[in-house]
Formats: sequence, structure tokens, C-alpha cells
Amino acid sequence: METATTLYQKYVTEGYDADGVLNRFDIHCPDSFNFAYDVVDRIAELEPNRRAMVWTDEHGAERIFSFADISAESNRVANMLRAKGIQKGDKVMLVLKRHYEFWFTILALHKLGAVTIPATNLLTTKDVIYRIQAADVKGIVCTATCEISDHVEEAERYLNRTLPVKVLVRGEKEGWTCFDTEYEGYSSVFERVDTNVNDDMLLYFTSGTTGNPKMVMHSHYYSIYHIITAHDWHNVRPDGLHLSLAETGWGKAAWGKLYGQWFLGAGIFVYDFDKFVPHDLLMMIKKYKITTFCAPPTVFRFLIKEGMDSESLASLEHVTTAGEALNEEVYTRFKEVTGLDLMEGFGQTETALLIANLRGTTPKSGAMGKPTPLYNVQIVDEDGNPVPTGTVGEIVVLPPKDGAPNGLFKGYYLDEQRTNEVWEHGMYHTRDTAYCDEDGYFWYVGRTDDVIKASGYRIGPFEVESVLMEHPAVLEVAVTGAPDPIRGQVVKATIVLTSQYQPSDELKKELQNYVKRVTAPYKYPRIIEFVPELPKTISGKIKRNEIRARDNA
Repeated sequence: METATTLYQKYVTEGYDADGVLNRFDIHCPDSFNFAYDVVDRIAELEPNRRAMVWTDEHGAERIFSFADISAESNRVANMLRAKGIQKGDKVMLVLKRHYEFWFTILALHKLGAVTIPATNLLTTKDVIYRIQAADVKGIVCTATCEISDHVEEAERYLNRTLPVKVLVRGEKEGWTCFDTEYEGYSSVFERVDTNVNDDMLLYFTSGTTGNPKMVMHSHYYSIYHIITAHDWHNVRPDGLHLSLAETGWGKAAWGKLYGQWFLGAGIFVYDFDKFVPHDLLMMIKKYKITTFCAPPTVFRFLIKEGMDSESLASLEHVTTAGEALNEEVYTRFKEVTGLDLMEGFGQTETALLIANLRGTTPKSGAMGKPTPLYNVQIVDEDGNPVPTGTVGEIVVLPPKDGAPNGLFKGYYLDEQRTNEVWEHGMYHTRDTAYCDEDGYFWYVGRTDDVIKASGYRIGPFEVESVLMEHPAVLEVAVTGAPDPIRGQVVKATIVLTSQYQPSDELKKELQNYVKRVTAPYKYPRIIEFVPELPKTISGKIKRNEIRARDNA
């Protein structure tokens, strides 16, 4: 008999080995599958009062939503957006921090057959302009609790066009629809729109080392592959409460705050904050009795520094981490306090969970784990040939022989060249390097394309370099990731100055503030080094690997 907590079994068949570790994952779903209708609305029918979300903010406000609530509210938002002109295939950007309205709206867009573009509130006007143009954005739903609406209006003036649909959450502003006063007037009943499981559903902008951010497009299939994320990596319990710390503008929110967890009928915990305070997070975990928790290694470093204790984390049953390499000292210290292993995982915006320490496995401290049953993962050399055990190479994914989808992205939207570049040799190239030990565990080494991972953020050096080059003091610049004991990596800018300027601490501060003003503040270089010249190849390309090697030494 189908129940809210076994609904996922309708769409997948799993297999386990003698140790209880997942070793097979087969998908079977109808062409009409749509997560919002077939999972959220269906659970609302089976168990309307089942807890879907516990939301609280840093001021103590609290809301608890059942699946019936989520279903009804998303229907109201769908009716409102359709009345404003959003139709199937339209692209709508969401900048909603950790507000519960994000979940209402993304499900509403799924129901409409529209394409959701989650985005962080740290975007600047320049970022917004690029996204509107590149994706042909028709509408935006954003928070009034920061400056993002101002950036949208500045972008409109620059582009000399007005977005057809603009909705403001938690505030009012001329020229914007007020979400709070508008959507409640619409019906909580919404007639199903015909969608196909292969239709475009979700688009993420993701940074690389060259050019502007790429547009990663996923279909409705994508949600199904996160069953493994929640069931076999996060080890979510249907009657527990899962917390993933990611803000909704990042891909990790889809991994840990939506698809897999609700496929299992599990409750998610959302802590809506602006400034991360380790002590406050510990209090939230203790107060709400969080059972499963996922965060980047940087967060665990801060919790350790805060002086976490076993009492504040006593409710935790299973803990996972991803987003950057896990330091062995962090792994060891966390286990000393809690008795729990930090179960690392690895994936990309373009993929679902590629490699992980799944439940039932014994992790090796510092290892990413082993490939999940979703993927045929290999480590290869520059020519696409498998490398021997213990040899560093690039992590690649071979497509299924039958051509079936397996959670990989559909491609970089409107960018066939970039899509083809990552599909060399008939395999998907992650541009991440690792080696595999004799037991089959993968050990992360670094990026092939220099993307910086700092405090869970992915930062493309090209974006920071472009901003710095606009400053009159900068003649040449190379941006790299420098090791940092707290954040894993921090942004470093190695700069050759123009003849009119001399190195000084004051100039360093001026350049840092300049980057903060022009682009997202988290991208600013915490370290600036002035040099007479940059190391280059004979063809004139900057040798960032030499800069990194010197910093690591």
C-alpha cells in the first residue's frame, strides 16, 4: 500500500549488498512526472497533516507547515503567477534567501511548467544584468530584506526594459507586486498543467575560471536522483528533522532542502538568518532536536572553534558534509565530541551525488567515498584513458550504455560549445581531480580549472580578475585560492601595479573594498600580494599553478 513515506518506491527500485549498502538504483517513472504534483500534492492527499517544514528566523519567529499547507500555498502562488503572465517555459528568477516563500514559489513554477532560476541575494547589478540577458528572464520573485530589488531596477534602467513580472516578498515597493498581500487572494486549487519529465525545470548559473557563469539546465528527472541524496547519504528519517544549511540561491539547497527529503515524506528544518553565528546554530540544533545535518567543512570548523559540546548536538543521528575538501583534524575532532562520522559526499551543479560515503559504509577520514550506483565514475588522464590506482587524474562520468538519463544536466543552456567541451572522449569531464586507492575510495586533489572553493562558495577567478582590472591601479592580476585553516581556501589576488601606484596597505584595502562594491562581497580577495611580474608560459598564459604551489609551500 502506498504511503507518504514509501511513495518514492513507486519511482525507483533499489538494491543493497549484504552490509546494507546501496548498490543498485533503477528509475521508472511516467513521461508526465512532475515533482510538485506527483510527490508534494500526492503526500498532501495521503497524509495531509504530515510535517513538511519547520521554519524559524534569527528573531524567534516560527512557522510549521504540513504537506497540505505546502500544496495549498504553492497552488495559490501558481494561480497568482499565471494571472501575472507566467506560462509554461518562461524563466523566473528567485532571490529569496531562506524564506519559506521560496518553497511555495519553486513548486508553483514546477506546476506551471516554468523554469526556475534560483539565485543568491549577494548578486550585484552587474550580475543581475547578465542573468536577465543570458537567460531571457521574464519574471523575478525576490526578497525586500536586502538591496536586490534595487539592483533589479538598476538593471532594468541599464537594459532599457522592464521585466513583465516583478514580485516582492516581505515588503512593498512601487512597480512591484506585493507577494504578501496578493497571493492569499488566489484559489488554493490549481488544475494540473501538462508537463513532460524531459522538460526544462531548473536553471543554475555556475562560475568557471573563464568567461561569464555557465547556465546549467536540468529537467524534471533531476528531482528523482536526489532520493539517493536523502535516503542513502543524508540518511534522512521520515519522522526526523533534516537541516541543510545552504541558502536557496545555491544548488546545494535542491540537494538538501527539497527534493530527496520530501520524496521520503521527511520534515526539513529551515533556519532563516543573514549572518552565520556558530553559537546560534548550535542552539537551533539543540532546541529543535535536529536528527540529520549537512553543511560544508567550514561550518564544522566554526562549530569546533565555538566550543561545541555533546549536549548541544545530542539529537544528531547522522551528519554529512560537502562543498570543499574535508580536513582530517575536523573529522577527528567532530567524532571525538559526537561519536559520529562526518560522511563526505561529492557532486556538482551539473550532477546529482557522484561520490559519497553512503550509510552502511565505513568512511576513511579525508576520503570522498566511492561512486554511487547512479554513475559509472572513472579517473582518467588527459587523453581520457583510465589511470592506475593511486594516480591522480580527472574525475569523469561515462553515460549509461542504454542512453537513459542519470541525473546529469541537459547541457549548458544556449551554449553548445561549452557543453561539447565537457563531453570530450564521450564522457562528462568534471574538471576535478582525484586518485583512487586500493579499496576503491576516491581522494580529492583539486580543480583542473582553478575554481576557488571558499567557505562552501564556488568562486570563479575570472569574475574577480575582471573587476580588479577595472581599477586604475591594476596592470595585471591572477586570482587563486590560498589555503586557510578556517575557510579551507580564501581568494588571493596577485597583482602587478601600474606605474602610477605603489604597494601599500591602504591600496590593498581600497582594492578589497572596490571588489566588494562591484561584485558579490564574498568574492573579494582576503589576501593581496603585489609583485613586479606574474609567472607566465612561453605563450603568455599566467601560470596560476606556480602561485598556488608557492602559497601551499
